[in-house]
Amino acid sequence: MIDDQNNFNKSVYIIAEAGVNHNGSLEMAKRLIDVAAAAGADAVKFQTFKAEKVISRYAPKAEYQKKATTETESQLEMVKKLELDENAHRLLIEHCQARNIQFLSTPFDFDSIDLLANKLDLPRLKIPSGEITSGPYLLHIARTGKPIILSTGMSTLDEIETALGVLAFGYLLIKKRPSPEEFHDAYCSQAGRKIIEEKVTLLHCTTEYPAPFDEVNLRAMATMRNAVGLPVGLSDHTPGIAVPIAAVAMGAAVIEKHFTLDKNMPGPDHKASLEPDELKDMVTAIRQVENAFGIGQKVPSPSELKNRDIARKSLVASKPICKGDVFTQENLTMKRPGTGISPMHYWDLLEKISDKDYSEDELIKR
Repeated sequence: MIDDQNNFNKSVYIIAEAGVNHNGSLEMAKRLIDVAAAAGADAVKFQTFKAEKVISRYAPKAEYQKKATTETESQLEMVKKLELDENAHRLLIEHCQARNIQFLSTPFDFDSIDLLANKLDLPRLKIPSGEITSGPYLLHIARTGKPIILSTGMSTLDEIETALGVLAFGYLLIKKRPSPEEFHDAYCSQAGRKIIEEKVTLLHCTTEYPAPFDEVNLRAMATMRNAVGLPVGLSDHTPGIAVPIAAVAMGAAVIEKHFTLDKNMPGPDHKASLEPDELKDMVTAIRQVENAFGIGQKVPSPSELKNRDIARKSLVASKPICKGDVFTQENLTMKRPGTGISPMHYWDLLEKISDKDYSEDELIKR
C-alpha cells in the first residue's frame, strides 16, 4: 500500500490497470471498477487524454494494435473512441469511493494533467513509459506537486535519470530557463534528491503486448533501485500472473497489471489483459507471497515446533542393553521420536557404561 506521502508500508501496492478496456463505455468502466475492487486491488487505473492532442493523424498503429482492431482504422480514430470526459471521470471517482478502491489515471497531455491534478485533485498521477522523454510534459506534471508513479519501458538508465532531473527541476519550482544543465543540477542537489525520494516511484516495464517472458528482465528492478535509490515496482504485460508474483518476491513495491472483462472483446489491449478470475488469483497470490516473507531470522516457526519432536530422532537401543554394558556402535542407533538425547551426542556416549537396562527401541537416558 502507498500513502499520500508516497511512502510504502509492508504491503505491495497493486494497481489494476483498466486503461482503455472500457471501450468508451461508462457502464463498462464501472464494471471494471467492480471487478478490481472484488479482486482486492488497491487501485484501479484508467487513461485520460484528448486524442487530437496526443496523436497525429499520420501516427501508425503498433503491431499488437493492428492485430486487435480494424485494419483501416488509424491510431487517432481508434483512440478517439476511447476518451472519457470530465463528467465520466467524476462519476468513476464516485464509484471507486463507493467500492472502497482508489481511482488513478494516466494523463497523456497538458489538459489531462490539469484535469486530474487540479480539477479532480487526485492524490497521485501515473506517467506512462512513452512520456519519459517528453521534457515539457514531465515539467508540467512535476509542477502540480503531485506524487508520481513513472513507468520506464523502452528506456535506459541514463534516460530515467534525465527524466528525474526534469521532475526535480519542476518540483522545486526553479525559475531559471529549463535546460539539460539545470535539470542535472536540480537532480544532483540535496533538495532535488530529497523531493524525488518523497515524490517518485519507478516501474520497470517491457513495452510489448504481450511481453515475451525472455525480455522481461526482472533483475533490472534491482539495478534501478540501486542506481537511483527509489522504490521500484513492475508494470507487467506478460501473459498470466507468474511474472508479477516473481517481481514481488524480488522486492517490487508496486505491481500494475492490465485487466479486462473479456479478452475476446474488440479493442487494442484486451488480449494482453487478465480476466476477472485471473486478476483475483494474482492479488491473492501476491498477498500470500507477502505473508511468506517473514521476519528474516532463521528460527523455527510456531507451527513447526509441534512437529519437531515427531520429525527428529533420538538415540535408542538398537538391541537389548544390560546395566553395566558399554555403549557401542552395535547397540546404539537413531530413531524417532526426537524427545530423547539428540544424535549429536552419539559420540559422547560411545564407550560409556550404561547405568540401567534398555529394551530394543527404548530411548537412552542421561
